[in-house]
Amino acid sequence: MWPLFVFLGIVVFIIVCIVLSKYNKLVKLKNEVKQSRSGIDIYSEQRFDLIPNLVKTVKAYAAHEESVLKQITELRTQYMNTKDIATEAELNNRINNILLIAENYPDLKASRNFLNLQQTLTKIENELQAARRIYNIDVTNYNTAIHSVPTNIVASLFGFKEETLFEISEMQAKDNVKVNI
Repeated sequence: MWPLFVFLGIVVFIIVCIVLSKYNKLVKLKNEVKQSRSGIDIYSEQRFDLIPNLVKTVKAYAAHEESVLKQITELRTQYMNTKDIATEAELNNRINNILLIAENYPDLKASRNFLNLQQTLTKIENELQAARRIYNIDVTNYNTAIHSVPTNIVASLFGFKEETLFEISEMQAKDNVKVNI
């Protein structure tokens, strides 16, 4: 009888160790996802901090494009308040439109201020794309872990939920290609 209790105690101890190990792994992966999302937010904010300067510079050359510039300012404010991915995507499309508007104004394209803003925006956009890739890698690793045996049991016990990958719309991807060419 006594050896049976010892055996059951060892089995319970091993199961508890496995559960704790898997739980800690899930917590680590979840925190990596949060950190990656934070990186996207940081680069998005840097990008959107350029918007007032970009709008001001373009406004001086393109007075009749006022509605586009107003929409960008409104979307920037909305994004800063909500951090909504859909708002970010719409704002990205509008920023790309501003850069396309610049194509119609040779003096604007030659403006040192505009060129500096455009170069900074391109640099931040590259960093933002890298941050999005890292986020998607972290989300994929996390989602794989919560669907793998035996981690999926621990995930369901402790309420770990699947995260969503960052996806860019096909239309926005086409707009980015146009701007970056």
